[in-house]
Formats: sequence, C-alpha cells, structure tokens
Amino acid sequence: MPKISTKGLEMPQSPIRKLVPFSEAAKNAGKNVFHLNIGQPDISSPQIAIDAVKHMHLEVLEYSHSAGFDSYRKGLATYYQNHGLSVNKDDILVTTGGSEALIFGFLTCFNPGDEVIIPEPFYANYNGFAKTAGITIVPVTANIETGFALPDVGDFEDLITEKTKGIIICNPGNPTGYLYSQEELEKLRDIVKAHDLYLIADEVYREFCYDGASPFSVMSLIGIDQNVILVDSVSKRYSMCGARIGALISKNPEVMATALKFAQARLSPPTLAQIASEAALQTPQSYFDEVVDEYVERRNITVDGLNAIDGVFCPKPKGAFYCIAQLPIDDCDKYCQWLLESFSYQGDTVMMAPATGFYATPGLGKNEVRIAYVLEKESLKKAVKCIKESLKEYPGRTN
Repeated sequence: MPKISTKGLEMPQSPIRKLVPFSEAAKNAGKNVFHLNIGQPDISSPQIAIDAVKHMHLEVLEYSHSAGFDSYRKGLATYYQNHGLSVNKDDILVTTGGSEALIFGFLTCFNPGDEVIIPEPFYANYNGFAKTAGITIVPVTANIETGFALPDVGDFEDLITEKTKGIIICNPGNPTGYLYSQEELEKLRDIVKAHDLYLIADEVYREFCYDGASPFSVMSLIGIDQNVILVDSVSKRYSMCGARIGALISKNPEVMATALKFAQARLSPPTLAQIASEAALQTPQSYFDEVVDEYVERRNITVDGLNAIDGVFCPKPKGAFYCIAQLPIDDCDKYCQWLLESFSYQGDTVMMAPATGFYATPGLGKNEVRIAYVLEKESLKKAVKCIKESLKEYPGRTN
C-alpha cells in the first residue's frame, strides 16, 4: 500500500474543527449545541454584495486576471487610501481567502528551514500554512495576565538566529482579541529593521475595534516599506466567510512579482466572489457601526459573564470577536470533549476550541479555551450559564 507523505502526516489538525464529530453526536442525542468554537458570524452579509451576484449579467464565468479583477483592485486601493494607507492597485494581489494570501506570503518570502517568530497564542492555521511552506514557527509567549500584550523586545531578540527571516502578527488578534498599539508596532519595526526581516501582518479584523480604540496598520510604519506584507480578507469584515476572497498587499515590487507567479499557478481567484466583494466596498459606514455596537454587547455579555464565574479569568479584548478564558480545569481538550459527550444544562451544551491548539510551546494553554462570541445575545447568555454549571460538575475541576 503506498505511503502518505511525511508533510501530510505532520500537517496539524485544526483545534477549531477537531471536535465536530462529538458535536454532531451531541446533536443526534437531542442536545442543543452553542457553537463558540469557530469565527462564523451570524451577522447578515451586506445586501449590496448579495444583490451584485443576484443581478450580474455575465453569460460566461470566465477566469479573472491572476491578480484579481483590475476594477476590484482599484476599489481596494481606494478603501486602503481612505484608511490612510498609501496603496495602489499594483500593490494588491487578490487571493482565495486570507489563507491563500498567507501561504503565498510564506512561499514568496521564506525558504524551507527558515524560521519565523510569532507571538503565541496565535491563529492555529498558521501552523498548517507553515508546514505547507516548510518553515518553522518559533513562538514568543504572550501572557494572559497582561491581556496578551506584545512580549518584551528582549524576548524577540533572544529568539533571533541566522535562520530567522520574519515575524508574523495578527492585529486585532485571533484568538485573543488583543489590539496592538502604535507603540508596540514601532518596537516590532525596530526589530525588523535591525535584522532585515519580513513583517507579515494579518489585519482581517481591522473594522472590529472597541472602546474608542483605533487600529494602527503595519503599512503605516515608517522606514520598512520593503519589509512589510499585509494580509486581508472580506470574510469577517462583511460576514462573507464563504466568499473566500482575500488580498496580499505590499509596497515591495519583488515580493508582488514573485507572489503573482504563485497566483498564476493556481490560475485566478473566484469570479462570482470577486463580484460580491467589489460591490461590498460600497457598504455604508452605518453597517459597520451597527456591527461594532452589536459585538461590544456580545463581548460584554460573554467576558463579564465569564469573569463572574468563580475561578474564571478572561481579559476583555479590544478587537476582533474572540477571547481566551482561563478556567479551573485540568485539561481543556478533555473538558471541551466532555462538554459535548457527557454534559448538558436544560438540554444545552457548548462547543469551544481548546487553547492548546493555539500555542506552539508544549504544555501551554491546558487550562484555557478560545471563545468566539459570534452568536446572538440570548444564546451567549445561555452559553455562559452552561459553562458556569458545567464547572460545578466537571470531574477535572482544579479548585
């Protein structure tokens, strides 16, 4: 029997999706499962984007340019310019989701065996993208006690070797919801400049910042234009996860020319989804204002409710729609599976993502879970109540 590739065998399983069979079994057993495990918003996509697809008049769904529709890239450039970023259409490559943008960035900038430093906990699929590109993730640990603020510059410096070729961040962060300040990003800029590294920033949650906070983009950092790569996506901004449209943006012409070769190899991003995404650029600000207000309420219900539970600690995030909660449990993987297999409260249970999958350092995150507060408010209240009641019964409670 032929063997599976080593890379395939080493490809990590998603901590976000690996409990799906247990969730399905729980539903088949009659339980209602509150899905806090995955960042799939229940917010309606902009009607203007839906209508653009409904009313399109193409008779043939042709390939687009490998870099994406010219009109869409022009529209994206205007979007970034309106956010204070000096970007033109030639600095933009449209990709099949932010995931492909990250893979293209990794393949363009790094060789197999190169190392990239990432603050942990981090979006778990970065592991899979790194494995695809043959590069090694080197974690620098952020602490829940500080709300997952950027680790000290010295912590980064201690990890830099001749193999280090880049730093990856997500801002606002998945899974923590932490929003890096301009001061923190300028510290990263100094490291990048001193060691001539790439800085790849995943900024797909830019529109979701709370409590008066504003995002500061890596594209605004002075002096490292040629080092910076921005990754973006329509998935969360417009609640269009299924569109699978993202973008890779850089002022470095060699990076863009090289990434385009990878884009040509996969032919082009999807046509219908680009039509929807281009139309979504006309979404009024009122849409985002309403969505942000809704997420602030959902965040407060979730985080304040969790912190009211004995033994639970959850920093209040300033961005995205995720939080990490520290629970009085022995093992988050066991606990999350137990919730689905063995627990219900008034017919309800909760599906969460074990935080171990968001850390690269073995042993970290064992008493933490990632929660996506993407459900409507009454469901979140019930989900928090489920967690509270479950901790009274869980056999592996630690205090």
